Formats: sequence, C-alpha cells, structure tokens
Amino acid sequence: MTLNILFLTITINKRKATSAEIMQREMAKKIYDQNKERQFTIHRLF
Repeated sequence: MTLNILFLTITINKRKATSAEIMQREMAKKIYDQNKERQFTIHRLF
C-alpha cells in the first residue's frame, strides 16, 4: 500500500483596515440597524 501525502504550509496575515474602511463599515452598520429597526416597527403595527 502506498500512501502519498502532500504537505502544505499556509500562512495567513491579518490585513490592517484603513480609517476609510472603518468609517465605511460603521456607516453600513448604522444604516443596517436603522433599516432593521424600521422593519421591526412596521411589523409591530400589524
């Protein structure tokens, strides 16, 4: 029986976020939360 195994080394480096990316994520989260709250309010009325 022959067993062939391929050994790999994978290195993952964490990417640093720029201030523009951080601001964009915060704005997207804020809009998402506002829309979620609006949907909850509409569904609560019915």
